[in-house]
Amino acid sequence: MPLSDATYHRPGGFPGAPPAPPSARRQRLPATLLCALVAAFAATSTAADPAKAAPTLVIEGAGEGHGVGMSQDGALGYARHGASYTQILSHYYTGTTIGQAPAKAVVKVLVGAKVKRVPLDRYVRGVIGAEMSSSWPAAALEAQAVASRTYALTDHAGGSRFDVYSDTRSQVYRGAAAESAATNAAVAATAGQILLYGGKPAITYFFASSGGMTESVQDGFPGAEAQPWLVGVIDPFEGASSRWKVELPFAVAARRLRGLYRGTFHGIEVLRRGASPRIVSARVLGTAAASVVDGPTLAGRLGLSSTWAYFDVRNGTALKQEPDHSGQARTWKPAAPAPGTSTPTPGSSGGVPPSPAAAASTSGASGGTEAG
Repeated sequence: MPLSDATYHRPGGFPGAPPAPPSARRQRLPATLLCALVAAFAATSTAADPAKAAPTLVIEGAGEGHGVGMSQDGALGYARHGASYTQILSHYYTGTTIGQAPAKAVVKVLVGAKVKRVPLDRYVRGVIGAEMSSSWPAAALEAQAVASRTYALTDHAGGSRFDVYSDTRSQVYRGAAAESAATNAAVAATAGQILLYGGKPAITYFFASSGGMTESVQDGFPGAEAQPWLVGVIDPFEGASSRWKVELPFAVAARRLRGLYRGTFHGIEVLRRGASPRIVSARVLGTAAASVVDGPTLAGRLGLSSTWAYFDVRNGTALKQEPDHSGQARTWKPAAPAPGTSTPTPGSSGGVPPSPAAAASTSGASGGTEAG
């Protein structure tokens, strides 16, 4: 399971089955006994012949969150292995350099229905402990401080009215309640520092756990433009602990995917994956009609922790892989970074020279949730 406590980008829960209607609850005794006998017979029959059991959608995956930018669990791994905060940041945000925020910068935060104006570093003090455990190494907290400070200046979630939400739609802000000696020290150690690409502030998405590789922004957020500092990179300090497994009876999966198919739910086939194994698009199959959905929509409907997912169907004791047309073999450990990226090792020099290409506008993939 992911190590970070952040609720960042976790899909909402799904309601359980509705209660039985009053008419059913007021059935007379003979009818109730009949239903019980039928259910018992069905259960006995299924146990005797597993082949007759209803199919189950088996989903195995890795990571938690959208996968774009900095993995908080990965940052923890780097910090534990001796990396500085600048080395952590240069790994996850390719080609960026450290710069300074405008003097006396103020963040407009939407808290409830009110917009609060908070000086930039005071705002960051109220974020770090809400997004990352204050017990983590200083380098991880410092990386989070720079990422959160930069994000506050580049999110533009509310247009001219406000800059950021105070919740997971941007990044969590809890004011003084989130502060501690360790997190305040991280803010002080990085005072005013932000990330630049090509001399301009570079939006710094982050999330809980990568599972072993991050994702390029255009594949992680449907409709987003490619950005040279937000490309998929190997995350060497995440592995088996980031994996998860979900099993859904077909009836449950069908309810969650209702409206994405016609007829009877028949399964899921993956069409395309990104730089990492995360799903970019898939087809939800029905006996009458199917539809194509993007990865975040599919993961959200099914209640998955991330879009790094593989699908099988279990019928009785038989397990069959669902079709996958992405051309990528199943893997839990991608072998190499995406082209043009590198995996720095602790002890290498921090910061990477910026690309000569001018940075594109960061407003094309705004927001801190599925669009950011």
